[in-house]
Amino acid sequence: MNYSYVSHLYCPKCENTYSTNEVNQLCECGSPLLVAYKMDDLKNDFKPGMLLERTPDLWRYHELLPVEDQESVVTLGEGMTPLLHLKKAGKEMGIPNLYMKDEGMIPSGSFKSRGAAVGVSKAKELGIEALAMPTNGNAGAAWSLYSAQAGITPTIVMPLDAPEITRKECVAAGADLYLVDGLIGDAGKIVGRMVKDYNIFDASTLKEPYRIEGKKTMGLEIAEQFNWEVPDVILYPTGGGVGLIGIYKALRELQELGWIDENKMPRLVAVQSEGCAPIVRAWNEGKSSAEPWENASTVAFGINVAKALGDFLILDAIKETDGCAISVSDTEILDELKTLAENEGAFVCPEGAAAFTAARKLREQNWIGAQDKVVVLNTGAGIKYPNTIEADAPVLQKDEKIVRN
Repeated sequence: MNYSYVSHLYCPKCENTYSTNEVNQLCECGSPLLVAYKMDDLKNDFKPGMLLERTPDLWRYHELLPVEDQESVVTLGEGMTPLLHLKKAGKEMGIPNLYMKDEGMIPSGSFKSRGAAVGVSKAKELGIEALAMPTNGNAGAAWSLYSAQAGITPTIVMPLDAPEITRKECVAAGADLYLVDGLIGDAGKIVGRMVKDYNIFDASTLKEPYRIEGKKTMGLEIAEQFNWEVPDVILYPTGGGVGLIGIYKALRELQELGWIDENKMPRLVAVQSEGCAPIVRAWNEGKSSAEPWENASTVAFGINVAKALGDFLILDAIKETDGCAISVSDTEILDELKTLAENEGAFVCPEGAAAFTAARKLREQNWIGAQDKVVVLNTGAGIKYPNTIEADAPVLQKDEKIVRN
């Protein structure tokens, strides 16, 4: 058996194909490239029972990942995050079968480690020595940490308002970090100029094909954790949307392998903030791509993406699964974050809280049914966003007693 059954890269727009043994970025038509696998061979050689004795990380699915030589793998033990049944929160929302896929438990504290693990491993395999990327924080932190292990030099550009801890992760990992007084789109323009000037690898969202393959392992894990029976609804906080696209890709591949029911796909929900909701606007208007969002701003910094390169892929995944796109307010996000912590002891990131808020609203609208099995993606640890919770507490003198009412 091969370590990977990767076949080639292909363009979802014009159907051009490219080799996975060469450095590739976008298709010549400007579209992101996707990874194809030798599915006929996989059907014969790869069976669910083979996973039972494998390590509990995302590399357990190496046949469905693009890294061909195991020696190229860069890993910090990422993957196989908990899928938790939130009974108290579910009862309060009217969704008794409410589950949280908790990506806050992963190295670097966010789901971005999945894309970084596979993206950096493939970059190492292709002989890439330096890369650059814009980020809202967590992706830059993750790619810096994995690049350190791979011996790759990363240049990271993030908005000045990005969570401070993510800056420190980049610096600790030895990355070249720059801050820009603007949004991630502004950081992207700076990276674009640098890539052109110095001819280094552009690791921007969907400008390299392999980050999505790491993100798709969330979908593979959800299916495996439910014993190959998929849930009814998956809610995903959507900025660049790579995770949602990846989950959709993973489930389609599992259907092709015959591991899950070919007639059932979860309804995928793209969740955005009212302060930055280009996908929601495009969905409501019935469009196949999204216009840039003006003056984007939200407390859920990770989904503050005014224009997603893969917008057409996000909208297609929603449409093909009878899903939807929905926006929530920053006030609702912060309220939900606190409510979830009080009910379940789960301190989620604001992006995760946005997805829980969306689940609540969709249940109120009966779009989510009382018996639906619902999975919400919490994409990072709440402790990476310390400013989302105020912690004012009385100060006691050394000999003072606590008086309870």
